[in-house]
Amino acid sequence: MSHRTSTWTRFGFVRRYPFDLAAVSIGAVVAYLLVTGESGNGGLRLLATLPLALFLPGYGLGSVLFPADKREDRETAATTADARPRGIDAIERLGLAFVLSLTIAPLVVLVLAVTSWGLTTTSVAAGLAGIAVCLAQLGVVRRLRTPAPQRFTVSPLAGLKRLRRNGRAAATVSTVVLVVAIGTAVGALLVGFLFPVSGGGFTELALYNETADGEIVADLPSEVEAGESVPVVVEIENREGEDRTYTAVVQQQVLEDGEVVERTELRRIETTVPAGETESGERAIAPTADAGETVRISVLLYEDEPPSTPTNDNAAESTHFWVTVTGG
Repeated sequence: MSHRTSTWTRFGFVRRYPFDLAAVSIGAVVAYLLVTGESGNGGLRLLATLPLALFLPGYGLGSVLFPADKREDRETAATTADARPRGIDAIERLGLAFVLSLTIAPLVVLVLAVTSWGLTTTSVAAGLAGIAVCLAQLGVVRRLRTPAPQRFTVSPLAGLKRLRRNGRAAATVSTVVLVVAIGTAVGALLVGFLFPVSGGGFTELALYNETADGEIVADLPSEVEAGESVPVVVEIENREGEDRTYTAVVQQQVLEDGEVVERTELRRIETTVPAGETESGERAIAPTADAGETVRISVLLYEDEPPSTPTNDNAAESTHFWVTVTGG
């Protein structure tokens, strides 16, 4: 008999652990792993990102703020000797989760922007997941300290009884406004996730020349002796929010009436640039044109592998300079 009592005491906390807050913690960890994983399934990453940014952190904070089940009537509260913090019902709790998440997510971005971690997919996902887990655990403490009759619990049967008891009164004006606000917020963020270009990520490509004094200038040579090479500093700046692998294709192009009539690949440059970093290096570019011919040297930048026929139109970024081959 004593052994049975000890067992119930030992596992009593586990039995009373709120199911919804356990689901928030587990869901946040799983969402982080899916968002930061190496899987190329963009749809799966999007599905994991939505609850991580729109729901889980706010639900945890709402549980900390409102551990009780529902509001008490003023008359009941006035006659109750032991007044407890007012709670919120399930519909308001779900709506508040969206509203609070929309407040937490921008704060996480602002804080990360001024830290050494920077704004990367991993840092933002880790920040949101960590906050969701921490708030969920604080919510557990707050909820278990609330008397059992007033404590909010997740129970499908209780939810059905509540809806049956309230009837049409549940469709109040505040509920309708809340649903509209949630729909608007979710729709706006869906557009942001589906069209990530609006997020401000970009890559910059630039060409420079190093003078005899070691100064880097944008003034590239316009002439080169036949058989000689042009020293060019190629600079790639990655502001995409995550590490990227680039391939730069250097082409010699012959133009007639503004159209490229001949392409000659001179060299390829492959490099991986960390998020928020700039990589640069000097490369020797040797035109193969005949003496007296003026050609365009184009540098075409691609993420990962370039297409079979690289052009200025299909490059992610491109830049060029003109050079005349001299000598005999």
